[in-house]
Amino acid sequence: MAALFTAGIACGSAASAASCGRTSAHEAFDVQGLKSELMVTALSCNAQERYNSFVAKFRTKLLSEEDRLNTYFRATYGKSAQREHDDYITQLANVQSERGLQAGTIFCSQRMAMFDEVAALSDEHDLSNYAEAKDIVQPATFETCEAPAVERATSNSRRRARSTRKA
Repeated sequence: MAALFTAGIACGSAASAASCGRTSAHEAFDVQGLKSELMVTALSCNAQERYNSFVAKFRTKLLSEEDRLNTYFRATYGKSAQREHDDYITQLANVQSERGLQAGTIFCSQRMAMFDEVAALSDEHDLSNYAEAKDIVQPATFETCEAPAVERATSNSRRRARSTRKA
């Protein structure tokens, strides 16, 4: 899988969806962004119990998406995957906290409704769709697309091509 991760550009998840279509990595980034947004909201607005309820309800999905993120970072960064993943999580929380600071006293009234919205979701599929539809701030834009298949000539076919040119 060819992948590109460009850090430092704040954008919503809709802007990060590349022309190659929806991939499991996109879904993982969307869900992680939502989880982080809810965590920042919980800490800023004294709603830790509501955050814990969200985590308990969607624990399986959240763990699955965390595994997908780990796979993405390993495939993209190799030996430095854990450091890059940790940096991403830190930057994600930072940009979302900064957004809260900019909103000031209205932040909690703007964000607390998200807890009601996720509580009303029926299942993991609904959570993925919700995360994709929300304008969640990300610290980066990312693109994950399958690399196009490249036909490689074997040494026998190259030899045959050379011998036919000589004839």
